Order: sequence, then structure tokens, then C-alpha cells
Amino acid sequence: MRTSVVFCFILHGLLLDAASSGAAEQTIAPPPAGIRAFHPGETLTYNVSWSSVFSAGTVTMTVEMEKLPDEREVLRFVVRGRSHGLVEKVFPVSDTVQSVFDPLLMKSLSYSLRESYGKKKRLRVTEFDHANKTAVCRLNEDAPVTLTIPDPVQDGLSLLYFLRTKEDLETGRRMDIDVVDGGKNWTMEVTVLDREKVATAAGEFDTIKIRTNPAHKGDSGKKREVFLWLTDDDRKIPVLMKSTLKVGSFVFKLIDMKPGTRKSMQ
Repeated sequence: MRTSVVFCFILHGLLLDAASSGAAEQTIAPPPAGIRAFHPGETLTYNVSWSSVFSAGTVTMTVEMEKLPDEREVLRFVVRGRSHGLVEKVFPVSDTVQSVFDPLLMKSLSYSLRESYGKKKRLRVTEFDHANKTAVCRLNEDAPVTLTIPDPVQDGLSLLYFLRTKEDLETGRRMDIDVVDGGKNWTMEVTVLDREKVATAAGEFDTIKIRTNPAHKGDSGKKREVFLWLTDDDRKIPVLMKSTLKVGSFVFKLIDMKPGTRKSMQ
């Protein structure tokens, strides 16, 4: 398994690594009404390690606000990952994922993944047309692939933020969420497992433990489970994330957080 899988776990939306195998200062502004969990300006920083044994890199997740040409206010989720230490010397990795999300529709509008691992580079872009229920997926200079998509649907990154807006995460609840990632339609099986206390460098938290498991029609291969620990409050901050491997796991632990700012809507 190549080293860049360290970041594929989170940069493919924490979910679909098996499918892909292979900041400027901003003005803090209020999000459109309806979202309580996160606001523009939020920045979460994680240490990435293998089974908590050795550190492999750092990941930051930020929430930004911008306006589309039609003056709609949307949110942009940006995740940046970079290797360090021995991994950086042996096999440098630098990835950036961006998702443009309409908080009124609660749907992704576009998604991009820019990967650099070793001497290889890759760009994957998905643009959603919800009115026509299609998504156009592009990989580097390959011919675009057009998918028929369900409604509603998320991308791999917006799914994490969408989960954070859920206020009904009772233990034992199971839900299926449709996701487009890697040029395919997926169904993400989400199960709320338990309540647990989690300690990280950022503090000790009461959390909701969640398991996610991607499923693709016609694909019988076993996909990697991902476990998320979200704070058991309105913000549902992911303080711990773990991707299971054949040997050990990749672990993302929160080391620093900066909340966004919410001002009164005018």
C-alpha cells in the first residue's frame, strides 16, 4: 500500500480510499441560516499516525464562505494534508481537497482532489447538476464521465460536514447516505455505535462514536471501515478518526481547533 494512503483516508472524504487506490486570510462571515455545527473561519488541525505508533503528517480542515456569480452564499470546505518526518523524506505527500457546499440545499455543488505523492500528481474534479440529477467526473486529462445521481447526494468531503449537522444521532441509529466519489455512486452505511470519552492534545471530550462503511452496487469487495468520534454537542467536531487496515490503522487525532465566528444575519 503506497504511502499516500495516509492522506487518502481523509482527503477522499474519510471514506473511499479503496475506490481510488492508486490559506489566504478570509473575512469571517455568518453562514446562511440553518447550520449550527460549524461556521466560516473554523480550522481543525490533526496529527496523522499509524496505529498511534509513529507520526506521518498533519491535516488541516477549514470552512470558508464565498459568493457564487449569482450572489448565492455557499460554504467551501478545504482539507490540506502534508507528510513530515521520515515519510516526507522517503515519499513526500501533499494533498488538497475542496468541496463547495450549498447550505440551503444541503448538497455538494462541486468537489476537487489534488494529489501529489512522490513524483506523481493527480487531479480529480466532480461537478454536480442537481436539477438534471447528473454529475460530471473528470480525472486528469481523461474523458469526462457523466453519472446519473440520486437526490440528495454528497461528495466524499461534504459527507463529513453533513453528518455534523445531524441532531438525531442516537446510539443504535443506522442511516444510508448517497455519495459520489472516484467517479462512482456509493451508498455510505452510517451506524451510531456508542458514547465514549476521548482525550487528545486538544482536550478531553464526550463523543459520539460512528462507523462508516462504503458500499458500491456490483462491487463485492470488502471496503475499509472508518470510525469517527464526534463531540456530543451542537458542533459535533471530529476529534478522532480511524481507518482500519489489514495491519494496524491510520489515526487522526485533533491537536488544535479554532472555532468559526457567527454574527447576526442582516
